[in-house]
Amino acid sequence: MSLIVGTRASRLAIAQTERVCKMLDKFGIETEVKKISTSGDDRTNVPLHKVGGQGIFVRALDDAILNGEVDFAVHSMKDIPAKRPEGVVTCAVLKRDSPADFLVHYCPLEDVKVVGTSSTRRRAQFLRGGLDVEIKELRGNVDTRIRKLKEGEYDAIVLAEAGMERLNLELPGTRLLPQWYVPSPNQGTIAVVCRDEPELIDTFRPLNHEQTEKDANVERAVMEEIGGGCYTPQGVYCENNFLIAEVLSLDGKRWERIEDDGSSIEEGRLIGQKLRSIGYEIIEEAKMSLGL
Repeated sequence: MSLIVGTRASRLAIAQTERVCKMLDKFGIETEVKKISTSGDDRTNVPLHKVGGQGIFVRALDDAILNGEVDFAVHSMKDIPAKRPEGVVTCAVLKRDSPADFLVHYCPLEDVKVVGTSSTRRRAQFLRGGLDVEIKELRGNVDTRIRKLKEGEYDAIVLAEAGMERLNLELPGTRLLPQWYVPSPNQGTIAVVCRDEPELIDTFRPLNHEQTEKDANVERAVMEEIGGGCYTPQGVYCENNFLIAEVLSLDGKRWERIEDDGSSIEEGRLIGQKLRSIGYEIIEEAKMSLGL
């Protein structure tokens, strides 16, 4: 059996895709990799919330699956939006890698004054964290971000620790504990999506990690109930059925946070509804400030 997999052309996306291909090879399934450009890759000089949010990295690959150009695609699961097109399904969720953010800096932490990130969540959490820093917009793939750091445009940049591990990058800096710097929903998780065809879906079942899938689905339930996608500063992290979820103001001065049982999607939805209720003003203020 041979399948065509679609992927973004970034080094990280290819590394993630190669991991899935190696797993499939163990089951006698051959794969051919096809690189596909997305609008998120083409417009790196514009903040994410102004070019369509997290879905901009996924839509082109969804289209390629639906029109039969490829059989499946591999994504960082945090890039997959809540609303999915009919005919495309998440068929496997790999065992989660590190969910944490990592602050990369070559100078001492106390000398960090300018931090680069395009994430409203990371911006708000840093401003809350007590460091006297300026947050500057930074987009581009991992290599581009590191280059800009080395060129002195920033004193530090924020990367997902999982991405660094997948690229075998050993960089100086500070690991940000997910209990305080609560990650984006599904951060550190790789997902496989394919056409909604039973036989094709069954092909990927051996790759699925049940606990990670369960935690990821709880996080997505919270995200869906909060709303706002990647626009509203929100962190949602479930590990072995324990859930931490928070929403923050853009300036990091106000936040609402819930720590509770996250053993089911239903629990996740209830917590998401509660968090949206108590954090309504924060969420709406953020959306208004971002022009949404």
